[in-house]
Amino acid sequence: MEQAIVPTEEAAALAGAVPGKRALLGELLLAEGFIGAADLDRALDLQGRLGGRLGSVLMRIGALSEDNLLDTLSRQLGLPVLGVDLPLPDEDALRLAAMQAPAGVDWLVDQQLLLWQHDAGGLACAARDPLAPALRDAMRLAFPGQAVQYCLCRSQDLERMLDVLSRHAGAAGSENGDVQALREMAEEAPVVELVNNLLAQAVEQGASDIHVEPEEQRFAVRFRIDGVLHSRLALPRNRFDAVASRLKLISGMDIAERRLPQDGRMSTRVGGQEMDIRVSALPGVHGESIVMRLLPKERKELGLERLGFEPDHLQLMREWTALANGIVLVTGPTGSGKSTTLYASLAAANDGLKKIITVEDPVEFQLPAITQIQAHPDIGLTFASALRSILRQDPDVIMIGEIRDLETAQIAVQAALTGHLVLSTLHTNDAISAFTRMVDMGVEPFLVATPVRAVQAQRLVRRLCTCARPGHVPAPLEAEAARWAADVLPGQPARWMEPVGCPRCLETGYRGRLGIYEMVPVSEQMQHLIVTGASVNEMKQQARDEGCRFLREDGLLKAWQGLTTVEEVLRVTGA
Repeated sequence: MEQAIVPTEEAAALAGAVPGKRALLGELLLAEGFIGAADLDRALDLQGRLGGRLGSVLMRIGALSEDNLLDTLSRQLGLPVLGVDLPLPDEDALRLAAMQAPAGVDWLVDQQLLLWQHDAGGLACAARDPLAPALRDAMRLAFPGQAVQYCLCRSQDLERMLDVLSRHAGAAGSENGDVQALREMAEEAPVVELVNNLLAQAVEQGASDIHVEPEEQRFAVRFRIDGVLHSRLALPRNRFDAVASRLKLISGMDIAERRLPQDGRMSTRVGGQEMDIRVSALPGVHGESIVMRLLPKERKELGLERLGFEPDHLQLMREWTALANGIVLVTGPTGSGKSTTLYASLAAANDGLKKIITVEDPVEFQLPAITQIQAHPDIGLTFASALRSILRQDPDVIMIGEIRDLETAQIAVQAALTGHLVLSTLHTNDAISAFTRMVDMGVEPFLVATPVRAVQAQRLVRRLCTCARPGHVPAPLEAEAARWAADVLPGQPARWMEPVGCPRCLETGYRGRLGIYEMVPVSEQMQHLIVTGASVNEMKQQARDEGCRFLREDGLLKAWQGLTTVEEVLRVTGA
């Protein structure tokens, strides 16, 4: 944004710095660890060729978030940040100051300048560049002899408050426009910086998804953090078309098409990380709902031991990934971590002696020494067609992103029966339902019972932050958890905790997630039930008799250890 500056002599004086001795913005950002040396070199090169403020350039290339920029500028220049060091002004204060300004409301909106009387009795001023000499000259002429408190301000706050003045002046923009107008709006600097800043904030806060949701009078931006949506921003509706056009433009969608659903994808650098972003646009009553899924390219080494398996489940999973043939299914709803479990399983199976091939839609993470195929149904490269070709590549292990239809299921069964280990996912609510789901697709029951070796269901629960404190649970739940802890965690005492909330966890009490699991090996008795068409309840009872632990019970074990809360387990398992 425009405040992202290397200070002038005037700025240095305002900040109490000695001209010629001040620390440069780039040096401060490097010292804080907000950017890397390569990012700074690239930004300085772009600044030298194209001009502009250094901070703005860093934001445009995705190396820096606006919050980190403003925090550094505030300390460098000695200026407060609006909404952090000073409270945001209310609408009445903005309108009153605008009406009293000598140049009028239109000039303030045109200059993207906010004025109001702050609590100390003086005049406060926020602008894109509060240190611009022209701005300060204009303020001295308009308000001679009056002390002015200049402020740094987030782009989103500035845009929202300027819209208040625009509406007051009768200058609200049109929501409609042709393709060229939309493209021009999408390329405007404030829109580019707003979108980049939203992406950077989402990455810094550990969000998995960004939801941009238009309403009649405004549009909202929400981040999904640890599986729960959090409101982050609300802006006037007349800003939405520019933001939506920007997102569609950079993700390869048709910005003129607003009546049909569209999918897009982009790779970019955000907050210092290389990210793949999947974008979905879905037409609604008030405009297109846009959802972005954030997928970091650089992923920490995946390992089964990092996913939250209890010792007995971890041993089972290691045995399943070492099988010579058969099908291992991972089930659960969207966003339950199935893909992560499959990737960790592939990493466990990849001993350097096996040929491993995957077919996915999309390829979420790239793994070394594994052949990964991106499905393209629009050109005929479906899961089924890719699988037929994979079988001619002499694989040992095949991973199928999802068994979606009968043809894919039949080829997976054929591969398993001819000596391959097949790992795949299904969308079911529990592990046992995977058997009936495949039968419902049209696979013969005996072709389900024979190759399927094991089924796992999973969910993700939020992990307690380090600010958690000791808590208590109802006696029946404590007794239920104690029965399983005696078998799985012998000698380990209960450590029930409850959330508190701190800045590190954004006051939620939770930070990060871990899995809870339901793991069902297919025994001879289970095979018999599948072939004879037994009910789900009968198969669940058989799994229970064989010692299987279901999702809620595994979750209670996590709460017993103080990793999460009983409330979180019950929320996720639906109990």
